[in-house]
Amino acid sequence: QVQLVESGGGWVQAGGSLRLSCAASGSIFSIPVMAWYRQAPGKQRELVAAVTRGVTSKYADSVKGRFAISRDNAKNAVYLQMTALKAEDTAVYYCNQLRIWGDWDKPSGSWGQGTQVTVSS
Repeated sequence: QVQLVESGGGWVQAGGSLRLSCAASGSIFSIPVMAWYRQAPGKQRELVAAVTRGVTSKYADSVKGRFAISRDNAKNAVYLQMTALKAEDTAVYYCNQLRIWGDWDKPSGSWGQGTQVTVSS
């Protein structure tokens, strides 16, 4: 099982942009689904975006049109480009892997430390 390390978080003003990266310790080529989750203070962890090995992607309604997920199998990395950030996007962001598209509550990897995103209004 690959280990995943998130980076790229930080503090940004509302309306700004950040690009998160998720680096894998090994090949992600065969992993069916890669996803980004987030957990805000006092809230449950939620799915933000997911992408298959192909081009199929899914986004939470709250980020549609503002966030874009991509994966680079050659670099064993997954990215989350975030634009038009809002205060409610403040959370710790995690990446993880899934075996089955749609099993959003059953990521198959271990949770890493995540990367903190703070959006100031």
